[in-house]
Amino acid sequence: MKRHEAREKALQTLFQIEGTEMSIEQAADHIMDGETDSFYELLVHGTFTNMAAIDERLKRHLENWTLDRLPKIERTILRMAVFELVYMQDAPGRVIMNEAIELSKTYGDDKSSRFVNGVLSKFNDELAN
Repeated sequence: MKRHEAREKALQTLFQIEGTEMSIEQAADHIMDGETDSFYELLVHGTFTNMAAIDERLKRHLENWTLDRLPKIERTILRMAVFELVYMQDAPGRVIMNEAIELSKTYGDDKSSRFVNGVLSKFNDELAN
C-alpha cells in the first residue's frame, strides 16, 4: 500500500474512533477489511496513543480557535500530521504538510486546506527553530 493510501485509511479509522465507543481494532477491521500495512498501523496507533501530547502542541498554533471547535475532519488531519512531524521524522516536513493539505481538500470543505496549511506551517516553523 502506498503511503498516501495508508494516510487516507488512517484518517478514516481515526475519524471513526473519535466520539464513539469503537475500538481501534474494530475501526481498523471496518476500514482495512483484513488488509494490513505497517505504516498505517503506526499512524493510527501512534496518533491515538500520543493524542493528549499532540493536542497540547496543536493548541499553541490555533489562532482564534479551540481544538474542540475545529471540525472533526480537520482536527484528525492535524493530529496525524503532527504525529508524523514530531514522532516519526522519516519524511520531509513539506511532504507531510502536502499530504495533510491533500487530505483536507478531499475530505474537508473549501476552506479546510488553507486552514490546515496555515496551522502546519506555523508548527513546522517551530520545529525548524
